[in-house]
Amino acid sequence: MRTACVLPEQTKSYLLRFYQILDDMIGAMTGAELTDSISHNFIVQMIPHHQAAIEMSRNALPHITGCALRRIAEGIITEQTQGIAAMRAALHRCAALESPPGDLALYQRRMDLIYGTMFREMGGAAEVSDIAADFMREMIPHHEGAIHMAKNALRYGVCPELVPILCTIISSQEKGVEEMRALLRRRSC
Repeated sequence: MRTACVLPEQTKSYLLRFYQILDDMIGAMTGAELTDSISHNFIVQMIPHHQAAIEMSRNALPHITGCALRRIAEGIITEQTQGIAAMRAALHRCAALESPPGDLALYQRRMDLIYGTMFREMGGAAEVSDIAADFMREMIPHHEGAIHMAKNALRYGVCPELVPILCTIISSQEKGVEEMRALLRRRSC
């Protein structure tokens, strides 16, 4: 009979904090006050998403020794902090752009599907005694969720100030997913 590996206390502490961050993100994203503006709704739901990425990275950094992954985690903190600032700066002006009811319904239906997948995949990421691997397995679906959310918003009329923010989310997080997948492949060799 094979016995399960007992997780070290350091890993347990990391995971407990991760799940707290995840739960806080889910609560903030699903509890955001939505309006009749896709632009507004995207911003008020993406800010807590970005904040969670920052907190997840800060939670992982003390346990990461590899230079490439440290660079990724530090880049997440920098990029997502800048993204939050840009979204906050655009929020008031973007919120003024009302969306047609049909667009709003289609947008939000797709967002709910994206959220469900992202939340489930992040919460179901493998828990092993390798915090760096855990972090990447949690962050990949987080980034993929942001990519899908940004692409979904671009399908509708959003405020012009939001478009470059959406494009930055897509390009930076696609790059991050690619880099983390490559690092995970190397770890499993």
